Amino acid sequence: MAKDNRINLPSSGAGITRYFDSEKSKIMIPPQIAIFAILAMVVVILLLTGV
Repeated sequence: MAKDNRINLPSSGAGITRYFDSEKSKIMIPPQIAIFAILAMVVVILLLTGV
């Protein structure tokens, strides 16, 4: 029988990359403001197209 028949994985966690150490963006927009801005754009586009 083969004695050492194991597969050795790389020490980086088997290819799983973790990005939580990366820098955070300097511009942070709360989700409520983003949703409000999208809805406002939809209303403006609807008013301009006459729908």
